[in-house]
Amino acid sequence: MIADGITAVALYLAVRDYNKIMFRKQKYALEADRYPHDVVELFRTPKEMYYIPLKVALFYLLNPFTVLSCVAKSTCGLNNAVIALFILCTIKGSAFLSAIFLALATYQSIYPLTLFAPALLFLVQRLYIPVSLRSPSFWILAVQYGVMFLGSLAIIVCLSFFLLSSWDFIPSVYGFILTVPDLTPNIGLFWYFFAEMFEHFRLFFLCVFQINVFFYIIPLSIKLKEHPVFLMFMQIAIISIFKSYPTVGDIALYMAFLPAWSHLYRFLRNIFLVSCMLLICSMLFPVLWHLWIFAGSANSNFYYAITLVFNVGQILLVSDYFYAYLRREHHLTHGLYLKKKDGSEATLVLK
Repeated sequence: MIADGITAVALYLAVRDYNKIMFRKQKYALEADRYPHDVVELFRTPKEMYYIPLKVALFYLLNPFTVLSCVAKSTCGLNNAVIALFILCTIKGSAFLSAIFLALATYQSIYPLTLFAPALLFLVQRLYIPVSLRSPSFWILAVQYGVMFLGSLAIIVCLSFFLLSSWDFIPSVYGFILTVPDLTPNIGLFWYFFAEMFEHFRLFFLCVFQINVFFYIIPLSIKLKEHPVFLMFMQIAIISIFKSYPTVGDIALYMAFLPAWSHLYRFLRNIFLVSCMLLICSMLFPVLWHLWIFAGSANSNFYYAITLVFNVGQILLVSDYFYAYLRREHHLTHGLYLKKKDGSEATLVLK
């Protein structure tokens, strides 16, 4: 419970500082007349942005997934607190503390390693350094941040060795996450698939499944290099969906950021469908678990079917926000009301 409170406070402070930065950029853009005049309604006013940090904190604390994680006495709250502190330090511009908390998060679970890219992009842009592979300043900061991160991670791992006098914790922690030996049913995609998998195919499909978390950061970093905080949100969501042992606490962390993107609601296409999918699946999880494990009137196929639908709903939610963000950015550049050459209304199709 204390860890969740720390997470909520850190998210509140991070979103508050991020809103201040974005409002300054927005005000400067309007004063510089960089955007078409018909997109003023897409910008958020100070009154709209004032309560967003509080909404984010409450959205995390009052989320049923957070409550369930507390009831289950899960250690996921500690991981969420470390990631939230990492986000706060990154937005504050403290590269050293950001690297330390990122190392702590990676030490607990290897997947937060992918948050290195959005943190670096944000720190680079905060110092007004161009995001370019040809920029010496970019590479200097990247090397400095990388050294601080790897150094912190090495120190933490070595401290663990000195406490245990053994390296056995490495295969027990990271090997357990990557090789997925425990096939206990959960809300993830791994357990059923590898329970039915032939042993000689296991290594290949382990690589295919695990690469999902690490692969998407490359195209997303290229596409969202000017928007590192949204990239961070996308990557946290991808981690919670594709990690080998996901929990409902992981879902609560990225869902807490949804109020921060309230200005994207007008561009969302499937929000009602996705909300119904997630709500219904959340209610069916305990029902089908009881029917399978206790009543014996159902089997694992029923439970895994709901797991698939639940994860499809999460993917649709994340992709819908990604579409809405790109569409808003397109309108900010080309205007809100697009016209064809003949003067008729144009239809925007993003590919």
